[in-house]
Order: sequence, then C-alpha cells, then structure tokens
Amino acid sequence: MEKQEAQTAQQEAPVDQAATAEAAPAEPTVEDKLAAAEAKAAEMQDAFLRARAEGENIRRRAQEDIAKAHKFAIEGFAESLLAVKDSLEMALKIENASLESLKEGVDMTLKQLSSAFEKNKLQEVNPQAGEKLDPMKHQAVSAVPAEQDPNTVVAVLQKGYMISDRLLRPALVTVAQGK
Repeated sequence: MEKQEAQTAQQEAPVDQAATAEAAPAEPTVEDKLAAAEAKAAEMQDAFLRARAEGENIRRRAQEDIAKAHKFAIEGFAESLLAVKDSLEMALKIENASLESLKEGVDMTLKQLSSAFEKNKLQEVNPQAGEKLDPMKHQAVSAVPAEQDPNTVVAVLQKGYMISDRLLRPALVTVAQGK
C-alpha cells in the first residue's frame, strides 16, 4: 500500500509542477508595462489637474472674500452713524424749538457721535497746552511767541483723529517759538 501511495505521489508531482508553471505569472511584456505606465500617468495627470483647479478655486474665493471685506469694511461704522443722522433729522423737523431744547438735542447727538467713534476705535488727538509737539500726531500751523518751552503746543486749532494706531487727521496746533 505504501508503494501505491508513493507511485501516485510521483505521478501527481509532474502534473503539479506543470500546473504551478502555468499558474505562475508570466513575465509582463513590454506592452503590459507600457499600458500600466500610461494608466499611471493618466491617473497622475488627472490628480494634478484636480489639485490645480482646487488651488485656483481657493485663490478665487480668497480674492472674493477680500473684495467683500473691503467693500463692507465700514458697515459697522455706518450703522453706528445712522442714529446720529436720525437725531439730526428729527431736530430739523421741530418747528418751534427753544434754544435750550436745541442745545440739549445737539448735546445728545454729540454723545451718540462720540459713542459711535469709541465703538469703532476712532480716537481724538487733542494735545494739551505745554505738551511737546509730536510730528506724528500734530501739525504745527504757526509758531507764536509764548512763555513756555520752544516746540510745545500753545493752542489747538482743530482736533486730530486716529483709527486704532493709524493717524486719520493730525491735530492742527500753534507752537511756541524759540526764545
């Protein structure tokens, strides 16, 4: 019985070797390699084109966002000024207003305007007399003889304004002349 099993195993062995040879992948041909490379190149080109299109879309969206930000940047400031305009229009509608009521209305409107300025980080530049001239915030209109140090503020002719740390308008001042 053992002899029969050994013979059967020997007879099956060449068949298994032949089947293995047939089942083993054949060496890819040049055409197969070329087709695989072309498929890979097409896939890479598609991925590249998609990435490039995505980059262009991102850049376009960013430009649109910047344009909208510039266009609507003063929206908050404009909103806060609407109350001031409304108050001024209501004051003009009053026909028989007394001087006292007009003064009170102007004072309240000025408070609204000051509140709008504060809310939007618009600060006054109002130097005090005797303060050193700061050419970054003050504009000297004239030099006058005075009993104080030279290049110090004598009088403020017009207040200046700053938005955050940026000068919007310098304060117009007269300064003391050198002795």
